[in-house]
Amino acid sequence: MLNLLNRPSSWKRFFTTLAISGCIVSSIPLISYAQGGLTIFGGIERENILNYRLDFYGRRKGRDRYRLRISGKKLIRGAARFFIKYPEYFDGKFDVDKVEVRVDKESLPIREVFWDKESQVIEIDLEEPLRESKKVELVFSNVKNPDMGTYYFHCDVLPAGDLPIREYVGTWIISITH
Repeated sequence: MLNLLNRPSSWKRFFTTLAISGCIVSSIPLISYAQGGLTIFGGIERENILNYRLDFYGRRKGRDRYRLRISGKKLIRGAARFFIKYPEYFDGKFDVDKVEVRVDKESLPIREVFWDKESQVIEIDLEEPLRESKKVELVFSNVKNPDMGTYYFHCDVLPAGDLPIREYVGTWIISITH
């Protein structure tokens, strides 16, 4: 055994193996699971990733229902309007007549849902602002899914107070896989 350790090639092999192992172990925190899909170097901080569910499993080019959830901790000042910005390469279709905002499983009255296709933004204006910090679920029914891929949907809200400044709430990382 001592003879093997005294040979220069054994030391070289040992340090090479040690260096490679160190690189692999140090990169593990950069890989994480989010929303049922694997995210590698996603660019979104963990606390800003919002939860969601696709009722019909995100089949490409199929119809689906998106349940985009926002925790009450993110809506400290309530919400009067929601702004959902999706990527330019998302080629799915939304049915603005089939959008709901739910709190405690009950739909809130909506004044208007406006879809600006050129700017890739959907704006949901509530009839009455949500003044409390409660868990909200934005439900988009009858969505035509895009082709396979990962799509970042960013959410801003206009708080219920007097100050009309949009606030970033978080991002849904939606995966359409099959």
